[in-house]
Amino acid sequence: MTTLIYGKEILILGCGNTLFGNDGFGPRVIQFLNENYSFPDYVLSLDAGTGIRDYIFDLLLMEDKPKQIFVIDAVSVPGRKTGELFEMSLDDVPKEKLSDFSLHQSPSSNLLSELNELGVDIRVYCVHTDSVPNFIDPGLSNKVERAIPKACDWIIHQVDHQRTQRINDNLNINH
Repeated sequence: MTTLIYGKEILILGCGNTLFGNDGFGPRVIQFLNENYSFPDYVLSLDAGTGIRDYIFDLLLMEDKPKQIFVIDAVSVPGRKTGELFEMSLDDVPKEKLSDFSLHQSPSSNLLSELNELGVDIRVYCVHTDSVPNFIDPGLSNKVERAIPKACDWIIHQVDHQRTQRINDNLNINH
């Protein structure tokens, strides 16, 4: 695990496996962010791949936890269109244990809930995908690929909002 997560107030974690089609959305968003944007030193944008559970577990053990975590992932939700972006509440993240691989499966979802109960603001932002292949098939569909800049705009907006809040908090402390 990387030590880069320590001491950061805001973490942006892209989840998924780039070898399995649209499941690679989270890592591709992180790649796009890191290639096209710069963040303040208190923000880390990290490709968590299929290892988010390990990162979350480390965060639970840290004394100084981040204030906010953005999790970017691909999911299938009935009634949505491929490439549609939406925020998913922690209560809506499925809890059943199918494997230890994914954000939207236990124990990762349970660990996120524990972090949230400890005061960390967890935001899960997803793209809908109709399916993830059961065989190696790298690359995103066109609809999911087109959602990457929109997802990045949402993230940048959220980080800017936190930056404004941080400045306001500092001004209040100094007065």
